[in-house]
Amino acid sequence: MLYYLFEYLEKEFQFPGASLFGFLSFRAAMAIILSLLFSTIYGKRIIKFLQKKQVGETVRDLGLEGQAEKAGTPTMGGIIIILATLIPVFLFAKLDNIYIILLLITTIWMGIIGFIDDYIKKFKNDKEGLKGRFKILGQVGLGIIVGTTLYFNNDVTIKEKLPIAQQQELLAENPTIPQAKLFEDEIKSTKTTIPFVKGNEFDYASLITWISPSLKPYAWIIFILAAIFIITAVSNGANLTDGIDGLAAGTSAIIVLTLGIFAWVSGNIIFSDYLNIMYIPRVEEITIYIAAFVGALIGFLWYNTYPAQVFMGDTGSLTIGGIIAVIAIAVRKEWLIPLLCGIFLAENLSVVLQVSYFKYTKKKFGEGKRIFKMSPLHHHYQKSGYHESKIVTRFWIVGILLAILSIVTLKIR
Repeated sequence: MLYYLFEYLEKEFQFPGASLFGFLSFRAAMAIILSLLFSTIYGKRIIKFLQKKQVGETVRDLGLEGQAEKAGTPTMGGIIIILATLIPVFLFAKLDNIYIILLLITTIWMGIIGFIDDYIKKFKNDKEGLKGRFKILGQVGLGIIVGTTLYFNNDVTIKEKLPIAQQQELLAENPTIPQAKLFEDEIKSTKTTIPFVKGNEFDYASLITWISPSLKPYAWIIFILAAIFIITAVSNGANLTDGIDGLAAGTSAIIVLTLGIFAWVSGNIIFSDYLNIMYIPRVEEITIYIAAFVGALIGFLWYNTYPAQVFMGDTGSLTIGGIIAVIAIAVRKEWLIPLLCGIFLAENLSVVLQVSYFKYTKKKFGEGKRIFKMSPLHHHYQKSGYHESKIVTRFWIVGILLAILSIVTLKIR
């Protein structure tokens, strides 16, 4: 809203300082500052409100050290993250940008699903919360919305560089030719990026056009299915990672900050040309959303680090995973998720392997055996005697390493 106000003041009255709101970097800085201030200052008030409403965590006895002390800690703290993200976005982002609209829908959509889950757990005294099939249905619904929008909306395009011979010809005629003139016109495309591969682009349409080129108009089916799978996997991964104080919020902040770098360079024609990566017009506006989101996550950590004063609950964890997935798809870096979101992947795999191996050994030997002392993975280390603060810090370190490797993929092919 402030963006449009100051744009009007600059255009009509040349209001001093109004032009600052035209700079992406200024608006991103303001967004992260405001989200940090909101989550740290008003976060305390929201926690007190949750305590007053007796929205405390009911802890199952899993035999973990320090578990009993967590009983009664307010949950649904994801509300802090959601509000601290949305308020700066509404103030500083271009609200007519299709990517911002999608992220707003994602935040509210997944926030509602998570809130319903937490509400049932607490106020309906049902420890299972929202039935798994309804969660999946909600994630699939969001995947359909995101996939359909990104495929069919005319504002979702890419620009590819002209053939080298044509570039050289234009540069020979005019060495000072603007960078934009070396790119073709905007086109709609189902291309995305594959890490560590030379000519690192992959077209989802190729998954069916190898059968017959006439099937290309049906590529939207493949793209939407991919969006559904990614959103479901990442949101569930974030949900599983939210098991000890500060783990999900900290690792998510690292992931989102990395995606912010991708969004910024992918939406800048100069940097995308220099790094030889896909140029995606208008995607740079996501940087505002990411700045607000990172500020919200870090501010939430003020109260969520050990010993936690509040838990994010499914209200937060499902929302975080959904946002990360949609940003990755929008900047066409979803194939980096197994690397960048390696912590989420490890947590997911630990559960899948544990359950599968237990069922297999029970069927074959009559007695179920386990690979880990407990799953998800962070509980395995708790059972091994590590303090949860040490586990969280080391997971953060691994997350930073994975983020650096993800950034390096911009040049390593």
